[in-house]
Amino acid sequence: MGFIRHSGLLSALVKRWKPETNSFVLLAGEVTVTLEDMLHIFILSIDGEVVAGWIDSNQDFLFNHSMAIFGSKPVMSSSSKSYIKLSWVRHIRDTQPLDTWDSVQLYVRCHILCLLGTTLFTDKSTSCAHARYLPLLQNFEQIGTYSWGSATLAHLYRSLCRALRYDCKEMDGPLDLLFVWELEQIPFLAPIPRHQLAPAKISVARRWSNRPRYNAWTSRKAASVRHDIDYMKEFMFRPYLGIIIPAELHHHLDVCDTVGPLVLFECVEWHPVDRVIR
Repeated sequence: MGFIRHSGLLSALVKRWKPETNSFVLLAGEVTVTLEDMLHIFILSIDGEVVAGWIDSNQDFLFNHSMAIFGSKPVMSSSSKSYIKLSWVRHIRDTQPLDTWDSVQLYVRCHILCLLGTTLFTDKSTSCAHARYLPLLQNFEQIGTYSWGSATLAHLYRSLCRALRYDCKEMDGPLDLLFVWELEQIPFLAPIPRHQLAPAKISVARRWSNRPRYNAWTSRKAASVRHDIDYMKEFMFRPYLGIIIPAELHHHLDVCDTVGPLVLFECVEWHPVDRVIR
């Protein structure tokens, strides 16, 4: 899916990020991307096992897990031996006949690894995925038990903190999540009036994918967007009212208001929902 992006919008929002509280400070109050947003926007699990494990980049670790999952020796990034080239993973995925359960499982594992490397836990290249995720994909029945949503949120918080560094030239992380959150919660910044959009439903991200780009919107300067954000008073604190949650996701709603740590391997960030909840 291709999402609407605007570099000036991102820059203006990052300027309002406070690493001490993992929140944006606006005229309307403190706000942030929460587990509830993660559940509605991406339908990712926010309740389950932490995304963590043993990190080892030696050749035996990579070879053994690659053979167990893909049945072949991995093709690594030329710049880092801890990253697997996603072009190689896509080739394996796209050549599966899907005529046996083993072939279907391999296809799903490859597709998940591509999502991890290009959408959820991205770096600036989006062409590789870290090998540390391989052990989490080995047991097919356990893949869905991990809290991928809370791990993605931890990665977003850390990426926003890194983006404030003086030597950071480009932000990485799950930017699609951040842009959809911004367009849903700050409607006047969106390129399309809300009444022209399809009705919001799970997943909310779908109604922002493959939307036309309007020149008047894409050409807006960062200073103009920053001015509007600095002085705005309109913010949608409850954008998901009326959206029907599938029954199998109802138990995830119980943890949306949890105040506590979000974990992605060595990255641990605090979920400050108590500072922003209305």
